Amino acid sequence: MVQKDISKFFKDYLNKKSLFIDKKALQNNYTPETIPHRDEQIEQLAGILAPSLRMQKPSNVFIYGKTGTGKTCVSQYVINQIERISKEKKLNIKSYYLNCKLKKVADTEYRLIAQMARGFGGDVPATGLPTDEVYKIFIKIIDNKKQLIILVLDEIDQIVNKTGDGILYNLTRLNPELKNCEICILGISNDLMFTENLDPRVRSSLGEEELVFPPYNALQLQDILKQRSNIAFKENIIEEGVIEKCAAYAAREHGDARRALELLRVAGELSERENSDKIKIEHIDLAEEKIERDRVVDILKTQPKQIQVVLHSILNVCNDNKRVFTGDVFELYQKYCLKVGLKNLTQRRVSDIVAELDMLGIINAKVVSKGRYGRTREIGLAISSSNLSNVKKMLKEGLGL
Repeated sequence: MVQKDISKFFKDYLNKKSLFIDKKALQNNYTPETIPHRDEQIEQLAGILAPSLRMQKPSNVFIYGKTGTGKTCVSQYVINQIERISKEKKLNIKSYYLNCKLKKVADTEYRLIAQMARGFGGDVPATGLPTDEVYKIFIKIIDNKKQLIILVLDEIDQIVNKTGDGILYNLTRLNPELKNCEICILGISNDLMFTENLDPRVRSSLGEEELVFPPYNALQLQDILKQRSNIAFKENIIEEGVIEKCAAYAAREHGDARRALELLRVAGELSERENSDKIKIEHIDLAEEKIERDRVVDILKTQPKQIQVVLHSILNVCNDNKRVFTGDVFELYQKYCLKVGLKNLTQRRVSDIVAELDMLGIINAKVVSKGRYGRTREIGLAISSSNLSNVKKMLKEGLGL
């Protein structure tokens, strides 16, 4: 069989005019010059971090809110402003950003501290040293001159879920060991209940200041999309109603601006593939379907078997009942564990997994009181009906059922 030559396809692609001017404006890591509908949060965070410009350590601050509510964007914006002024005033203020969700970079205490040490010019091996030794190397590197460091730990709950809260206790206790340098910790989390489960000593030292970011509503999302689309696309290529539909989809998903921007970007890419000179409402529908399919399947493929079994149980219980509770799921979960050959977890741990699946946006679970019988979770599906059969098939194959 002769391989088809695709060089003509690529040449034709390069000769076509793109709909995009700057696709980066629709990506997660883009920090705009102005951030709509976050003035209050910007002012609050600026007020907390302002003492750094007097070379005084600010309070540690903890920011939480649902995905796509502007936490990282606002943090980066405020820190960029601080760094700009510090350069003008010749102040030695440094920031270091680390996403704790990154595998093999921040999934153990050793790797996280080693990564930070490398970020400040240290040379630390990937493995092989005691963790205490890595801390000593990190301290030696940053304490060689008078400086103030703002350490941004994004998705901070991820590292705690993997390693426990000992790492946060160690980080908040670094300052007494430093002679020249001071560290301020800015933690960011999507989990609104994250601090509730921390050791009280860690909670008091980490969460000296707390900020909550509310979700965006549909009108606010429209403003964000209009601002970014003006940067990202050429003029007059977005049809009427596209921005509104895009915002409506994302408002349904907890007011997630990140998702709204991703929808618009994917819609633009799908439009280009069709050789269309406009982004139409049907492109938003296609983008929503594609993102949802890819996102759910990608998430579930990487989850441990226990989480897959719990979800498989939920999907099968939800077939017949509109109102499903943790107890109903647990009964079926135990049966599937026998079939799969897994040791079943306690009902409390299964309830925790239900909460994790809710955080991932795969189900909707709310805690309800049953009076003297305690509390349980009421569960419903958040997966689109068009994607449900794909998810069921993937779980069955993965679990060998």
